[in-house]
Amino acid sequence: MPAAPSSVKVGKPAPDFTLTLVDGSRVTLDELRGNVIVLNFWATWCVPCRAELPTLDSYYGFRKNAGLRVFAVTTEGSLPIYKLKELFAAMKIPAVRSVRGPYGAIQSAVPTNIVIDRNGVVRYAKAGAFNLDRLNELLVPLLNEPVRPQPAS
Repeated sequence: MPAAPSSVKVGKPAPDFTLTLVDGSRVTLDELRGNVIVLNFWATWCVPCRAELPTLDSYYGFRKNAGLRVFAVTTEGSLPIYKLKELFAAMKIPAVRSVRGPYGAIQSAVPTNIVIDRNGVVRYAKAGAFNLDRLNELLVPLLNEPVRPQPAS
């Protein structure tokens, strides 16, 4: 099974999305442009996900001022959102209730992480949990990249 929908391709512009957060607010890809974005698809029944989430949360706490944005997307088959309120309240990472866009097909291969650079290009899209070394290896170079000006339309 592919780790990401076929429309999410490394090296290509990220497909548009709208994230509806647990608090009811919405965030779009356009609003996040200029940041390095990690979409972490996880499930409560997934043991590697439960190990990865605290690492991502701590990493986000240290790197958010450098332009990192991490979103925890709870997939189908997890506990109902209302049962996760205590967990979400303890996290720095915004918790996502739903994703509008071609990212919703990621359900069975968890954890899956999609990393989008400051310029809106997918730089990583794979199933498998991050550890601290892999986060540094992947994200530090992206956080050091400049934002390219958008072409005039």
